[in-house]
Amino acid sequence: MTAAGEEACPSHFIDFVRTLPDITRPLAQKHFRTTLEVDDKEDASPVTIADRAIEQALRTRISEHFPDHGLLGEEYGQERGDAPYCWVLDPIDGTKSFVTGKPTFGTLIALAHHGVPILGVIDMPALQEVWIGAVGHGTEWNGQAVKSRSCASLDKAFFQATSPFMFVSQEEKNAHNALSQAVKHPLYGADCYAYGLLACGWVDIVFEASLQPYDFMALVPVVEGAGGLMRDWQGNPLTITSAGQVVACGDPTLMPAALSVLAQSQEEAA
Repeated sequence: MTAAGEEACPSHFIDFVRTLPDITRPLAQKHFRTTLEVDDKEDASPVTIADRAIEQALRTRISEHFPDHGLLGEEYGQERGDAPYCWVLDPIDGTKSFVTGKPTFGTLIALAHHGVPILGVIDMPALQEVWIGAVGHGTEWNGQAVKSRSCASLDKAFFQATSPFMFVSQEEKNAHNALSQAVKHPLYGADCYAYGLLACGWVDIVFEASLQPYDFMALVPVVEGAGGLMRDWQGNPLTITSAGQVVACGDPTLMPAALSVLAQSQEEAA
């Protein structure tokens, strides 16, 4: 099923992305829990040889199969930015976890059509788990169809965010404080893995800020293909130009309540 005006992702793209973990996993596993040189980028975020090798391998494979498609990656920027189809790549989402031996890092691969995510992959190399979500096709976890779970209200919800420190501005801090206090259990530290857990029905809300398109584009089809809903903090659908403040709800009926809490937190701060 697809939403009104939303076309299903062509199946050949799904068949293609199923082959990509065979390329990226060995590269991640080769360097995981080894002595690595960690460089700091201009924004002080860490990067390693594994980040660069994985993204380069993905760019090469995608360009071989789809030479007219655009590419946007964390490490090597944008190519063919005006192409209708664009692949959005985060070779290691959770590099801080990766370099400290924590297995919750993942490789994120998205395909956007005119800026809208239609296909997403969350691959967890250390855990050997992969989620693939696509518009019109649902979400699969290691080849098995999965669905998010129902949740009656915020006070019954399990909440995840990568870190409380990702909420930087006072507005973001107020929003985080309000929503984390409204849920049953706030939990931290899962990186992109949290969105896979939400798609499988083990987490109810993932709430984050300070994200770039390569951090969130792949997550949208996975969440929504499993029956959930993912939006920005104003309730708008996410696109490649979104600001990177996101909320994902496994049960879409939770979204109005979550957005209401966020709006109220800003009104009280004004």
